[in-house]
Amino acid sequence: MSNFLDTKKRLPNLGIGLGLRRELASQTLESKNRIDWLELVPENYMGLGGACRERLESVREKFPLVTHGINLSIGSTDDLNDEYLRKLKELLNFIDAPWFSDHLCFTSCDGIYMHDLLPLPRCREAIDLIAEKVKRVQGVIERPFLLENISYYMNVPGSQMNDAQFLAEVIEKADCGLLLDINNVYVNSLNHSFDPYQYLDQIPLERTVQIHVAGHKQGSQYVIDTHGAAVVEPVFELLQYVLERIDANGVMLERDQNFPDFNEILDEVDRIRQISEASAKVKQAGIAPKTASALRQFERKQSTVGRKELAEVKHARVLSA
Repeated sequence: MSNFLDTKKRLPNLGIGLGLRRELASQTLESKNRIDWLELVPENYMGLGGACRERLESVREKFPLVTHGINLSIGSTDDLNDEYLRKLKELLNFIDAPWFSDHLCFTSCDGIYMHDLLPLPRCREAIDLIAEKVKRVQGVIERPFLLENISYYMNVPGSQMNDAQFLAEVIEKADCGLLLDINNVYVNSLNHSFDPYQYLDQIPLERTVQIHVAGHKQGSQYVIDTHGAAVVEPVFELLQYVLERIDANGVMLERDQNFPDFNEILDEVDRIRQISEASAKVKQAGIAPKTASALRQFERKQSTVGRKELAEVKHARVLSA
């Protein structure tokens, strides 16, 4: 029996949240009636004072907080940064976070920071390395740790399995939790031509503690995960598919740029809440989750949304060739 699955049963249900962003901080603080909790980027607050500390103290008084890091570089062959872990632990203790997370990727190599979330070779050596480092991180921080599936734009040479298999083996061997990014699954499915529902069926959804929902845009060669646009309908449908199958302890909207009127952000938070509540009723009523019908529904939506995006991307590739 997984120790983490036992731990998950004791974690709080935070509800529907939003990423804390400096540009939206004042409006976020004023919206406690529609936002249940907040996620922050720890690197923006670790060891800092001044306005950052004041903002942190203000939100801590009103919202439960968790962190989602970008610099842990769990997949790097570099050793873990002890100073980073010390500062992270201090921050997590200060906000009393029920869990914390980072990305299944690497962001540094030979001590050089790459300023990006880079994909890993999907091989046994990487699985063993990451699992050992995850256990060390959890031992230091002493709080439940989640890994997030990233968006990626190439398959690293030397990979021995697909992304779903790699993700599943890492989090099961490491015995940690999953931060499931629904938009990343959808974006990757367009860029790499796979069925996102089959992807979700291949990973241990029961390990999902937190879920991210976000928007994306068409790039010159790929569909790009930007967190800078409205969430598309197929992503909401994938969210429903997941929530009808498992209980997540928190679902949140990520919006990092191209900020619209704040009411539009709150409307998306409300939409996520509606899906969450409807899915909970399905489970309570003992209704079997949608399977083939969900796939057919996705195919219809993909024909009008995702396939159009992908066709535009392929057209752009031809023009740039």
